[in-house]
Amino acid sequence: MDALTRLLDLANVQGVLDVRCYLAGGFSVEHDIALAGEAPFHLVLSGEGIMELPGRVMVPMSAGDLIVLPRGTSHRVHDGGPRSAAVPVHLDRQGPLDIKRNTLGPADLDLLCGRFTFAPDAARLAFDALPDVLHVKVSEQHGAAALDAVVAMFRSEVERMEPGALAVVTSLSRTLLVFALRAQLREGQLPPSLLSLLGDARLGRAVLAMLRDPAREWTVETLAREAAMSRATFARHFEARGRIAPHEVLTLLRMHLAGDLLRRGDLTAGAVADRVGYRSESAFGKAFVRVMGVTPARYRRDHLHPPPAEAT
Repeated sequence: MDALTRLLDLANVQGVLDVRCYLAGGFSVEHDIALAGEAPFHLVLSGEGIMELPGRVMVPMSAGDLIVLPRGTSHRVHDGGPRSAAVPVHLDRQGPLDIKRNTLGPADLDLLCGRFTFAPDAARLAFDALPDVLHVKVSEQHGAAALDAVVAMFRSEVERMEPGALAVVTSLSRTLLVFALRAQLREGQLPPSLLSLLGDARLGRAVLAMLRDPAREWTVETLAREAAMSRATFARHFEARGRIAPHEVLTLLRMHLAGDLLRRGDLTAGAVADRVGYRSESAFGKAFVRVMGVTPARYRRDHLHPPPAEAT
């Protein structure tokens, strides 16, 4: 398994499809600030519109665009006209997917709205490094044909709504997130962070090595060998790309790997500590509290049976 996939798994990232917006003429749909551990997304199936964020920041939306809001920022989707001219939007709950519509005729904007949910304590693994607005224009990115195919499948599934359609589109939503993250990594647009380390092939190999064998007593020298770099070059590039020391990354990954094991509920805290490289359960407990904010026992109680995400 590659490092990005493993990080998304550790963060427990899931795609949830909430509603399809079918809008024409004057339209305006408000979206409140999201809950902790949620990053709203919008996929434009066809048409055009505008997303307005606080401070009157305007983001044009057109067919094939994927827009993710990693901070859960409140926003308004509208046609660009005055709010007073907007036609009332009605919610239709009759089908398997809720629909917001202000027309029964052709739509000027056909939009899929959903959320990426993730463990709030795992935001540092992926979402903290992302910009306030992650905007991927499908037609302009490398691999546009693949992205176009995913968007076409989205459109086909929500149009036909055959059995299992929601399972397909929720899985595809995570696929789109991966494409969006790839674009950020490829273009070097991320600030120094754990996620940006994966944009460097050699440094990414070192991160993957820690993920694969967290119990090993990793040193800068052994990690540098994984990256096929000298110790000095590795340390310099790692700090520049990540703004975090290798031993801090190792601790961060160990604690989230431990959290993943605790969520499964079939190992004792001592066994989990051993799996991630701690011979002392006490030392493990202190490190876990420092990174995760709670004791391993409390974390297990809170996460063994988390409530299912509900569509809004």
